[in-house]
Amino acid sequence: MSKSKPCPVGETIRLRGLVQGVGLRPTVWRLAKECGLWGEVRNDSEGVLIRAWGQVEALEAFVRKLKSQAPPLARIDTVERQPLEITPPNSEFRIFHSSQGEVRTGVMPDAAVCASCLTEIFDPTRRRYRYPFTNCTHCGPRFSIIAEIPYDRSNTSMAPFAMCPACQAEYEDPNDRRFHAQPNACPLCGPQVWLEDATAQEIPPTALGCADPIAAAAQLLLKGAIMAIKGLGGFHLACDGTQFEAVARLRSNKRRYEKPLALMARDLEMIRRYCQVTEEAAQLLQSPAAPIVLLPREGKGRVAENVAPEQQYLGFMLPYTPLHHLLCAELDQPLVMTSGNLSEEPPCLHNPVARSKLAGIADYFLLHNRDIINRVDDSVVRIMAGRPRWLRRARGYAPAPLALPPGFEAAPPLLALGGELKNTFCLLKGGQCLPSQHLGDLEEAKTFADYQQNLSLYRRLYQQTPKMLVVDRHPEYLSAKLGREWAAREGLPLLEVQHHHAHIASCMAENGLPLETSPVLGVALDGLGYGEGGTLWGGEFLRADYRSFERLATFKPAPLIGGVQAIREPWRSTYAHILTGLGWDRFQEEYGALELFQYLNTKPLATLNAMVKRGLNCPQTSSCGRLFDGVAAALGGHRGKVSFEGQAAMALETWAEAGWPQKDRCLPYPFALSMGDNSRLPWIDPTPLWQRLLDDLNRGESREKMAVCFHLGLVEVLVAMVRHLGKAQGMGTVALSGGVFQNRLLLEGMISRLEAEGLTVLSHRYLPTNDGGLSVGQAVVGAAWALGG
Repeated sequence: MSKSKPCPVGETIRLRGLVQGVGLRPTVWRLAKECGLWGEVRNDSEGVLIRAWGQVEALEAFVRKLKSQAPPLARIDTVERQPLEITPPNSEFRIFHSSQGEVRTGVMPDAAVCASCLTEIFDPTRRRYRYPFTNCTHCGPRFSIIAEIPYDRSNTSMAPFAMCPACQAEYEDPNDRRFHAQPNACPLCGPQVWLEDATAQEIPPTALGCADPIAAAAQLLLKGAIMAIKGLGGFHLACDGTQFEAVARLRSNKRRYEKPLALMARDLEMIRRYCQVTEEAAQLLQSPAAPIVLLPREGKGRVAENVAPEQQYLGFMLPYTPLHHLLCAELDQPLVMTSGNLSEEPPCLHNPVARSKLAGIADYFLLHNRDIINRVDDSVVRIMAGRPRWLRRARGYAPAPLALPPGFEAAPPLLALGGELKNTFCLLKGGQCLPSQHLGDLEEAKTFADYQQNLSLYRRLYQQTPKMLVVDRHPEYLSAKLGREWAAREGLPLLEVQHHHAHIASCMAENGLPLETSPVLGVALDGLGYGEGGTLWGGEFLRADYRSFERLATFKPAPLIGGVQAIREPWRSTYAHILTGLGWDRFQEEYGALELFQYLNTKPLATLNAMVKRGLNCPQTSSCGRLFDGVAAALGGHRGKVSFEGQAAMALETWAEAGWPQKDRCLPYPFALSMGDNSRLPWIDPTPLWQRLLDDLNRGESREKMAVCFHLGLVEVLVAMVRHLGKAQGMGTVALSGGVFQNRLLLEGMISRLEAEGLTVLSHRYLPTNDGGLSVGQAVVGAAWALGG
């Protein structure tokens, strides 16, 4: 007698993570059919919900295939399985529309156009030939066009564009890669592109002998025009990157006089004409995120020298939308592709605003009629110490969530408001960490307004009502003021987190250290952050866990002469260090013949000395960033006034990069280590550095060699301090954070030396080491306190 077939069983399978708008439902449908299952799949506010019936072995095989055969843009964080007792409704597997409810799923970042869609737009036989809004479930706009959750067409800026029958058929076919691709469109039913001049008059492409507006735009760029291009997450300003005059005019019009400009090239082969492209860099450039990657200059090709003055690196990206690909395909040289704004303002999003704001900058406008709902700048990545390091986390990466370390699963919903410069904010909800995209410097009023709009957007998208607010301790940060007013208005708990503690906590969190971890030795080096007793810190050694920190050592303080003016005028830092270390009389006696002395002697020294003596607008600071400024200015770099934050320090690194091949012939500049006493902390004293540097200036040494000596000496003394503190405190794990660690030579020198001494070194991998990562540190410190602080 034959055995009867086992009865089918049912399961509810919940998928969480980045699982909507990525083609996961048709993948589930296909795999379920392969495994002989029946049931249903739908998107809801928690992710993807599957109800499936079949044999036990078939269900097991199905779950294995889900994990191994997920679509390229999907990220399945958890698979939750529960028995299902109800009777199966029928014997087929169906896909249902989205349902509403509390939002717990992620919003997908925008993704670069995929290879399949690229093939279509360059194939004259396909109906999407040269169509600049071609996309599918594997690529295209996501975050930049979404207004609400769930990610359905009606909740995006594609809502006004009704699909034609052909697009609708693709959208409804589970076997098609455009199944439920919300931005799906074609030339008949989708957004359109056109070309205007600066007076808003449309220019027919035939007037320039071209078949379409994109080809016409390319011809104008070749003739030296500046083009405002409506992109994915904002406007760009573009010009031919090999034409010095075009770049100079763009800089003048935009008022961005010296800061490096990003470039876009047609393909990797073109980038290799100008830069060294490693395999890791190539993977980054060609990834779905398609960031700007900083690459060392190398090759026969030369872009205009004013694209990145005094820089050893160029920031290149590949085209990431069909429009960009079509434009770059017409050109045999890279384009400058910089943000479409006046310097320091947020990039324009909408056509009328762009026409108004950019008419004095651009000669022509390449526009389209798909609205940009959310501004997303281009991400910037640099490869250091063998791995990518994010300098700006935005398009392609935000707003993808980051996993919280073990122990934070029960963290309450809270909101961390970030810092003042390079601002991001961060939401915690449902065990997820949700850092925003890069938003910029809040001291600019338009950026602060944009910041507040994004706060509202994220809270709406994620349906988050914070039970706690976390801010920086600085009394004047706009983000902190906003948080204090908010907490007072709504009666919410407010936690103020010290700036450098947040830096170290963010590094700990993204390296997965659990909530109840042993303290680490944090090295936080940056421009400045609000410390204690009205002082400004920036060169700190901390014993830190998530809930607390202790300041173990620092750099010898020097006055920040003129307050914020010292950040804008690096010579003030030079003078402050000379005054603190040597004294003006000794400097004049021993180094009065130096050009540096002559330069400083033209300044109002009597007034400055009186300010320092009285402590008038001269707070003491231990800033390592200001030390970089002071050394750079002493060597002749950007003494008078920098045109962007960090310019002098970048110049110092550039000189050191140029002299690095001869580093074995360079003696590290000395620093003094003072081990402190009952009245003060141990500190690093740069006075011996200044004596050696000034001696080298007297001898006429090259600034490249002196920059190398400075970097080598700084690594030596930092390692010595870590060695001393680690031994004294019994700590074997070191966390490196703060904007100074954007310097490749410093970061790589520290990691290699500390690891050689047997220490575990934590550094940033997915978050910027600058203040762009600050909000995540604030969030985990706040969560640690809420969970038992």
